[in-house]
Amino acid sequence: MCNSIGFHHISVMPEETLSKLLHDPRGIYVDCTLGGGGHAGRLLERLAPEGRLIGIDQDATAIAHVRQTLGHDGRVTLVQSNFANISEILRERDINKVQGILFDLGVSSPQLDEAERGFSYTHDGVLDMRMNQGSEVSAADILNSADVKELTRIFREYGEERWSARIAHFIDKRRRQSPITTTGELVEIIKAAIPAAARRQGPHPAKRIFQALRIQVNRELDVFAAALDQALECLGAQGRLAVITFHSLEEKILTDKIRTWLGRCTCPPGFPECRCGACQRVEVVTRKPVLPSAAEIQGNPRARSAKLRVVQRSE
Repeated sequence: MCNSIGFHHISVMPEETLSKLLHDPRGIYVDCTLGGGGHAGRLLERLAPEGRLIGIDQDATAIAHVRQTLGHDGRVTLVQSNFANISEILRERDINKVQGILFDLGVSSPQLDEAERGFSYTHDGVLDMRMNQGSEVSAADILNSADVKELTRIFREYGEERWSARIAHFIDKRRRQSPITTTGELVEIIKAAIPAAARRQGPHPAKRIFQALRIQVNRELDVFAAALDQALECLGAQGRLAVITFHSLEEKILTDKIRTWLGRCTCPPGFPECRCGACQRVEVVTRKPVLPSAAEIQGNPRARSAKLRVVQRSE
């Protein structure tokens, strides 16, 4: 585990996010993806003395870091847990409704940069990728145990990788010789599997495969979809939900949820009458996704794919 001292993460669109999320300085707000505490710190600066912040992160390193930097503030409660447990977390603290909830779905810079976490395709390290280091299944476990068909599905569905089947077969061939245990080994296999002409185009050839494995290891999409429904129920009237996504799979889950919350019928076309019980539960605060400025992208290239959407509970 990396030391919490030196834990450094640049928050994406902090001012744009907080200007739309914070509408009642005296309220209770939940940061579901605490990370380095960048958004949380700025939120605290704007909260009134009676305001309160609940910070959630499943990464023990993130919690330890924020405890050092913000833990002295009596308005802060830190919880090491998955944000899929948001309803339970609030219920255990006798909190009925909150005024704002934030999800920043980007992997934090320390997770990417620490080789031993196994998230990075540019640093050789143990093939791990667990956001909660107490979880049982790592990327190496999946890579060495899933059959070729399942690996292909993971790479295609979660990485949108054109060469999914070919990469899966190359992985299977290598692991028959010996287990694949490091990120460096995996990068070599991916590069060997993707034709040279294709490698010269687009992002790093391993980017999509690493994304797909990370999503599978942490069940990110299933957890996110469930957490969104919980978050809406935890918001009080006029409470706001702000979500920063980083790839199309997260974006689709979010926009589908918002469409449902807006009361748009989800019944199959041609149904004689609506059976889904659609009713409007939110109002859209951001008609179009808010994007990082050119200046922010220049200073933090990892922000380039970020999109911020905010809705307000109308009930």
